[in-house]
Amino acid sequence: MTSTVPAPVTRTADGSALQAVLLDMDGTLVDTEGFWWDVEVEVFAGLGHTLDDSWRHVVVGGPMTRSAGFLIEATGADITLAELTVLLNEGFEDRIARALPLMPGAPRLLAELSAHRIPTALVSASHRRIIDRVLDSLGHRHFALTVAGDEVPRTKPHPDPYLFAAAGLGADPVRCAVVEDTATGVAAAEAAGCQVVAVPSVAPIAPAPGRTVVTSLEEVDLTFLRGLMIVR
Repeated sequence: MTSTVPAPVTRTADGSALQAVLLDMDGTLVDTEGFWWDVEVEVFAGLGHTLDDSWRHVVVGGPMTRSAGFLIEATGADITLAELTVLLNEGFEDRIARALPLMPGAPRLLAELSAHRIPTALVSASHRRIIDRVLDSLGHRHFALTVAGDEVPRTKPHPDPYLFAAAGLGADPVRCAVVEDTATGVAAAEAAGCQVVAVPSVAPIAPAPGRTVVTSLEEVDLTFLRGLMIVR
């Protein structure tokens, strides 16, 4: 189901309750949520339609089928979901080929998790072709497992991607820390029973039991993530 083979799980030497870290991609590690909206605007402009900016909060963070389907229905564009998916993926790939900005704190966090051999997975609603392109910049070496939105029967906001990632790393979901930037991703992680850190990128996310909200990934390090497990 994934093109990345899970590495053996190595428990931390101090017996930390944190068993794995599961990270979202768009808007969490790479500053690309705006890229998706820009591509959607351009594609629909080519089809003769103008997107309402308020729709951005509807489509952010969700699977391609949901966001693309919503935009087709909202605009009445004469295009199939399959055709639109191809255009959106191609447009996004073109954008990241020109520039792929990482979120502040992302390189440092990934390096720290790798240095301490914390089992880490990338869990995204983006398709495999997109994930593999982004991994060229993020570094394949940082992830024991990657899960793409087109590789699970149900993607976010369903818990399946995070349950699959935890199982692939041999970890208990309740002992996994998830870092997400959208309400859709947070809902998926919480439904899987994970401890969630929300770093809102486009729309606000309110704190809740089992959920910690921070303003930047720069506030998140290994000590912070281990501390989340104390409540378990």
